[in-house]
Amino acid sequence: MEAWVNPEPAGRYQLAILGAGPAGLVAAETAAAHGVKVALIERRLLGGTCLNTGCVPSKAIIRTSRLYAEMRDALRYGAQVPDGVRVDFAAVMERVRRIRTHLGQRGSARQLAAAGVDVFFGDARFSGVDTLTIDGIKLGFDKALIATGARPDVPSIPGLAAAGYLTNENVFDVTELPKRLLVIGGGPIGCEQAQAFARLGAHTTIVQNKPLFLAKEERDAAQILSVALARDGVEVRLNTNVLGVRIVAGEKQVDLVSDDYKNTITVDAILTGVGRLPNVEGLNLESAGVEYDIDKGVRVDDFLRTSNRRIYAAGDVCLENKYGHTAAVSAQMAVRNALLHSRERLSELVIPWCTFTDPEIAHVGVYVREANQRGIPVKTFTIQMHEVDRAITDSEEAGFVKIHVREGTDQILGATIVARHAGDMINEITLAMVANIGLRTLARVIHTYDTQAEAIQKAAQAYERTHLRTAPR
Repeated sequence: MEAWVNPEPAGRYQLAILGAGPAGLVAAETAAAHGVKVALIERRLLGGTCLNTGCVPSKAIIRTSRLYAEMRDALRYGAQVPDGVRVDFAAVMERVRRIRTHLGQRGSARQLAAAGVDVFFGDARFSGVDTLTIDGIKLGFDKALIATGARPDVPSIPGLAAAGYLTNENVFDVTELPKRLLVIGGGPIGCEQAQAFARLGAHTTIVQNKPLFLAKEERDAAQILSVALARDGVEVRLNTNVLGVRIVAGEKQVDLVSDDYKNTITVDAILTGVGRLPNVEGLNLESAGVEYDIDKGVRVDDFLRTSNRRIYAAGDVCLENKYGHTAAVSAQMAVRNALLHSRERLSELVIPWCTFTDPEIAHVGVYVREANQRGIPVKTFTIQMHEVDRAITDSEEAGFVKIHVREGTDQILGATIVARHAGDMINEITLAMVANIGLRTLARVIHTYDTQAEAIQKAAQAYERTHLRTAPR
C-alpha cells in the first residue's frame, strides 16, 4: 500500500476533528455530507479502539470460542462430540486479524479524502482558542471536535510492568494461547475475555477487588453469569487484591490477598481489564481554554460543548458510558449542535449497552435501585427464559427478560435482558422507549414464533393481565 502523504492544509477549516475512532469518523462523514470543509487528524490508526483493539476483534474471538464450547457440549444438543477437538489458536487469531483488516477498508483515508475530508496523520496540539498544530504545521478552525478516545487504565501493582502484561490494546496480537491466564478486573472487558480464553483452553482466573463483579448490573444477572463462567472453568476470586508480581525461574508469580488470607498463583500471562482513562494528555488543552479532568476527561455541557464554545467533544474522551455506539451518536449530535445550530441534549439519549459474555447481559434505562433513589415508583415484569419455547429448543434457558414501568402506567423506564442474544433483543425495548411506546402496545405487537424475543412480548402480556385484573368493572 502506498504511504499516505498529508495534504496541504487549507487556510481555515469549518471543523477540525482530533481522533479518528468511531466518534471522529462519524463526525467527519456527517460534516462532509453537509458540505463542510473538514480536517480529520489521527495519531495512529483509523477506526480507533473499536476497530483495532476493542469491539471488532473481541467479538471475533468470542464467536470462535463459543463454537469450541458448543463442540465440547454437543451432547446437550443431541449430537456427538467431534473426535479430537483441538484449538488452533494461531488460526483463531489470524481470523481476528483478517476480519479487522476487512472492516478497516471501510472509511479508509482515501475514501474519506474522496468525500472531501482532509486526513492528517500526526500529533495534534492546540496552540490557541481556534488554532492547532500537526507536527508543527499550523491549522485554523471555526469549530473543533475532540474525539481522542480512551486507553486502558493499568493498575499500579508492584512488579507488573517488569513482568509484562496484556491489555485490550495488545491481547489480540497474541499468537500463542497462554496456558494459565490471570485477568485483573471483573468488569465487562475482563469477563468477556476471561470466558473466551477459558473456552479456548486457557486455565483462567479472574481477580476482582470488590465483593461482586459487573457491579453496575443487577445481582441476579451477575449470578447467572457467575454460574456460566464456572461451567466454562473460569475461577472467580472476589474481594481479592493483587499485592505484587514476581518473576521466579522464568515464570510470573502473583501474590494475592483476600481479607487476611494470602496466597500465590503462577501464570503465563496477565490481562488487565479494570477500566479506561480518557486521552487528554498531550493536547495542550490549556492553551485552548478547554477544561478537563485526568480521570473523567474533557468537561462538556449537555450540548457537548466544552468551556471553549468553539470546541466540542464526543465519545470516550468525555462520556461516562464508553461504548462505540455512544461515541458515534454523540459525534453526530456534536456536529449538528456545532454547525447546524441544533440544540440536541446528551441527557435525552436512551443508551442501551451489552456485556458480550455467554449469556449476554444487556440493559437500557434505569435500574430499580436508581428509580428508588429518585423516588420513582416502579413495577417490574419478569419472564424467565425457560418459559420461552425457542430458548428451550435452543437449550439456552438461562436468563430472563425484566422490564420496569412507572407504577400505575405502562411507561417503560428500563429493562435488563440476560440471554444468548440479549444484545439484539434489547433494541426492541430501546425503540419503544425512544418512541414513547408503552408496554400495553408492546403486548399487542405480533412476534414471530418461535423466537427468543417472544420473552419481551410475554413480559408485556404479563403487564396486560395485571391491568385487566385491576381495571374497574
